[in-house]
Amino acid sequence: MPDFTVAGLLLLALIIVLVLILFSFVPVGLWISALAAGVRVGLLTLIGMRLRRVPPARVINPMIKATKAGLNLSIDRLEAHYLAGGNVDRVVDALIAAERAGIELSFERAAAIDLAGRDVLEAVQMSVNPKVIETPVIAGVAKDGIEVKAKARVTVRANIDRLVGGAGEETIIARVGEGIVTTVGSAEDHKEVLENPDRISATVLAKGLDSGTAFEILSIDIADVDVGRNIGAVLQSDRAEADKRIAQAKAEERRAMAIAQEQEMRARVQEMRAKVVEAEAQIPIAVAEALRAGRIGVMDWYMLRNIEADTAMRRQIGGEGPAKPPHPEDPAGGGRG
Repeated sequence: MPDFTVAGLLLLALIIVLVLILFSFVPVGLWISALAAGVRVGLLTLIGMRLRRVPPARVINPMIKATKAGLNLSIDRLEAHYLAGGNVDRVVDALIAAERAGIELSFERAAAIDLAGRDVLEAVQMSVNPKVIETPVIAGVAKDGIEVKAKARVTVRANIDRLVGGAGEETIIARVGEGIVTTVGSAEDHKEVLENPDRISATVLAKGLDSGTAFEILSIDIADVDVGRNIGAVLQSDRAEADKRIAQAKAEERRAMAIAQEQEMRARVQEMRAKVVEAEAQIPIAVAEALRAGRIGVMDWYMLRNIEADTAMRRQIGGEGPAKPPHPEDPAGGGRG
């Protein structure tokens, strides 16, 4: 009797351990919840998820939600999306929201959007409730040179078909800014833009700026328009300043050339004066040689001296400068005649 009791207790303990291991490995509670919600899933399927390292709750709970919402999805497709790195719960929520809003969205499209890194649920919500994108202050210059600053609000709606591979909000803002600058630049007068700001909206909206993006532009509204600087006057002032500097540089170049030429002329004058002094130094030598040769007499020499002294005195009296002194010595060498 005691042996039977011990064996029974060991068997009971073994059964309890097996049951605990089974319940820890197989989510029986989740299986029961799925059956109660009308989702038919076998225990072997849940065990297979465990073996494939897929948390069963990440697949079964979204499957329950989809079944209750009336969506026709399979567990294999949800599990495959999870294994691909997608967010199964977000995809199912997006499908439910699209079905309620009457937006055509297949599971393959929603899974592709999710795997592309975009929030598919937010995209569906944006399709129902459009989003307003506010651009920064964008400056453009009209043809009269006046700067016009404008700020726009762009109302966009997500385009489900272009979410994969479509450009984002930054592209919309850049294109709208380019359209504003082009419209302001084509205006003859900045007053035209200030009087009719809706002209910017109509022109920019007609360009089809949403092509190639993940959005559809519904409207472009100019929120604020202001007058900026007089760019034309600034450019003219800068040009005049540049011309002034160029003229000053050329004048300085001419002045430097004139100074150099003046210095050159002074050097030439000094050179000519040296030649004159050299020539004058030859005169006494020539006179002395003439006296020695007998070509002139002593009286001729004294008459020449008297003429020179008289000429020097006349110059001094006439204010032409100091009188030129006579030759300091007799070139004839002692007054020989």
